Amino acid sequence: MGKKILFVDDSASMRQVMKLAMEAKSFEVTTAVDGVDGTKQLESGRFDVIISDLNMPNLNGIEFLKNAKKSTKNKFTPVIMLTTESADDMKQKGQAAGAKVWVVKPFRPEQLLSIIQKLIGG
Repeated sequence: MGKKILFVDDSASMRQVMKLAMEAKSFEVTTAVDGVDGTKQLESGRFDVIISDLNMPNLNGIEFLKNAKKSTKNKFTPVIMLTTESADDMKQKGQAAGAKVWVVKPFRPEQLLSIIQKLIGG
């Protein structure tokens, strides 16, 4: 069984493209439509990597990340934050909340897959 990834993004096309790319590399992918849905998914099991968009309705990526770090099953899971924001203050907020890597959109799926491989070594 492949490494488990939780991918949280309000963009249906982004979820679809990245799910296909990650599954092609034998990752087991769970998707969520926003931070609220992502928070529910956290309790479904332990993930090897969490990838979250920053700007989402209902619960943004920073607040979702805070929930992830409170999760008993996933508090030590590395988080990759995706965003169109390149401002240093937002990056610092993300890192303070626990994001390991900050990826600015647009990016190529191969770039994200490379980061995932480095984080989990698989």
